[in-house]
Order: sequence, then C-alpha cells, then structure tokens
Amino acid sequence: MRAYLSVWRLPSAPVLLVAGFAGRLPSAMVPLALLLMVQQRTGSYAVAGLASATYGVAMAVMAPVLGRLADRRTPRPVLLVQAAVHPLLLVLLVAAVLGGAPVPVIVAASAAAGFGTPLVSGAVRALWSRADPAVRPTAYALDATATELVFVAGPALVATLAVLAGPAWALAVAGVLAVGGALAIATSAAMRDWAPPPAAARTGPLTTVLAPGMPRVLVSGSLLMLGFGALEVAVPAFADAAGAPGVSGLLLALWSLGSVAGGLWFGARVVSASLPRQYRWLLFGVTIGLAPLTAASSPWVLGALLFLGGTAIAPALTVQNSLVGALAPAHATTEAFTWLSTVATGASAVGAALGGALIEGPAGVSGSLVLAVAGAALAVLVTLLPGRRGSRALRRDAAAARPRAGRGEAGAGTVLLGGSGGTRTPGGFA
Repeated sequence: MRAYLSVWRLPSAPVLLVAGFAGRLPSAMVPLALLLMVQQRTGSYAVAGLASATYGVAMAVMAPVLGRLADRRTPRPVLLVQAAVHPLLLVLLVAAVLGGAPVPVIVAASAAAGFGTPLVSGAVRALWSRADPAVRPTAYALDATATELVFVAGPALVATLAVLAGPAWALAVAGVLAVGGALAIATSAAMRDWAPPPAAARTGPLTTVLAPGMPRVLVSGSLLMLGFGALEVAVPAFADAAGAPGVSGLLLALWSLGSVAGGLWFGARVVSASLPRQYRWLLFGVTIGLAPLTAASSPWVLGALLFLGGTAIAPALTVQNSLVGALAPAHATTEAFTWLSTVATGASAVGAALGGALIEGPAGVSGSLVLAVAGAALAVLVTLLPGRRGSRALRRDAAAARPRAGRGEAGAGTVLLGGSGGTRTPGGFA
C-alpha cells in the first residue's frame, strides 16, 4: 500500500486517477448503450451493430490526429473544445435515433460522436509519463487497473440505466462523465505545467509510430488485443452452448477482475529486469494463462480459468505503457499513447470478427479460443525479433526507480507530474 500512497500523494494524482476513470467510462458505455438504443428503435441488430462499430472506429481513427495536435499545443485546449462539442454530438445522435432518421444519418451521427470523444486516456497516460521514474511503474499499474475496472463498471452501469430509464439515459450519463473527466484533467495543475515542444521538434505524421522500438510494441500489442477480441466473442458463445447464456457477463467480469487483482499486486512490486524483458515475460504469462481455456468443460471452470489467466493482463499492459512512455519522442507522448489505443481497438475488432467466423464454422468455440492463445503467443514472438540494443531512456528510468521504489516511497517534493519528463533517447528491445 505504501507504493500506492506514494502515487496518490503526487501533485494532481487524485485528479488524474478519479477524473481519468470517469472520463474513460464512456468508452465502455457509449458503444453498448448505442447498440441497445438503435436495436430497440429499429429492431435490427445489424443496424445497431453498424452504428456501434462506426462510433468505435471513428474514435480510434481520430485519436492519433487529436493526440498529435495535443502534443503541439498541449492537450488542454483539445480537451476543452471536446468537452464543449461532445455532448452536443451525443444529443444529435440520440435525436437521430429516437426521431427515426434513416440508417445513413444514424451512422453519420455515430461517426461524428466518435470523432468528438474527449482525449482522456491519451492525455492521462502522457501526464503519467512525466512523473518521477521512481513511482512511474506504480502509476501505470494503477492506470491499467483503472482501465480494467472501466470495462467492468461501464457495461454494468449501462445495463442498470437501460432497465431503469432507457438506453438514451445511459448515453446522457456517459456524456456527463466524459465532459466532467475532460474538464477536470484540462484544468489540473499537472496540465497547467505542460510546456509544448519547440516548433523544431515537430516531425512527420508517422515519425512517432516508426520511432525505434515503437513498431514492435504496437505490433505485439495488436496481436495481443486480436486474441482478446476473439476471446470476448468466444466466452458468450461458450456460455450459450453450455445452456447458460446469462452468465456470459459474469464470466467476462471475472476475467477483468483477475486482471485488476494482478495489476494491483504487480504495481506494488519492485522488478529489477528491464522493461523489454518484463514485457516479454508477461506476454508469455498471458499466453500460459489463456492456454487452459481451450480445455474448459463448464462455464464455472471457464470462469475460474479466466480469473487466473487474467492476472497477467494488467501487469503486461502496465509495462506496455511504460515502454511507450520511454520509447516515444519527448514531444509526442500523447500521440504515442493514442496510437497504442487505436491499434488496440482495431485489432480487437478484427479478432472479434475472426473469432465469430470461427465459431460459426467447423472450428466452433474452440477455434476462437485457440485464436486467442495464438494471438498472445505471436505477440511474444514479435518481442523476440532482433533489434537495436539498449535504450538510454529505459536504463535511466530503471536506475532512477530502484533506489527509492524499494522503500515504496518517491521522496517528498521530488515528483513533478507536469514537468518536462527529461530528454529521452528512444531505443529498441534489449
């Protein structure tokens, strides 16, 4: 607990943790609420799925563009503009659906709302990357754990509001949370201390993606999320085939809760291995955790295995965030984290589509589960590819973290969340 208290005492940390959680909830709420609302109004799951998918794709596509703009002028004006625009776009979306607008209009309104989604996740992670290296791993662990809780609490909140008031009210609550989170982060002390880079530091549109080491993190992360997308489709199909479709939500919640438990445990540990080696071994742990799922005989066995297998997920994502923060050019941290979110969203959608096709084919549910394991295993193989050795940024962060993190404290007055984060020299896997 001392390690987590050290993070909580950082300037602006409570705002980033609480507002970051609230501002991320809509990413798990809006797609589901939109799906329910459109299906109820049109009676078509195809149209509902198209609208929900369009929202997610638009959000993912726009994120790197907004991230690049945020790095040039600080995320504050981007968040403030989005906080003003996003609720209006959600109102237009609800009006289009409830007003019986044609399908193209509903899809267009869904895309507009997705484009306007506040850049909360990228901004929060970029701010964490500027924390003292002594507490940064624990901060990333809390961030990854909060993200897992988002995908437990978000759907549950939508389900409750949909039953009590209707899906449109779930969208309204999501809009309030998005605006509140964006405004709190935009006006935080850490954000006020953010200094934009000099104009000379601005580079081409793919410079961040192609920074040494970044392609491997993005590709491995994409393969991992492809597997997760397949698993998210396989779990409901498994429950349905077992004659217990109602437990699919519980099974997915157990998976996320396992990840939360693993993330909290990992965040309080001091690990001396380099970030690339931690990432490689944690991805291997995810693979080992997913493998037994293919032999599950009942939903209850599957639930236990999902909880146990999920314990390696948040630690892997924690180290992944640390890697992105260390490898990204100092002037493009927000953009780097938005690229990570974008490729994860896209890969998860592809994995869900492939998993669904396997379930409908001869391979069945087992085929989708095997795909989940294969995605994680391929992610491990990507990290084994030869590359540039050594990263002064990674070694510097590790050296700075070891002396103080071992005591679970950062040292009073030494952490500046809104500082420049130092000069970074990105590199590949050791």
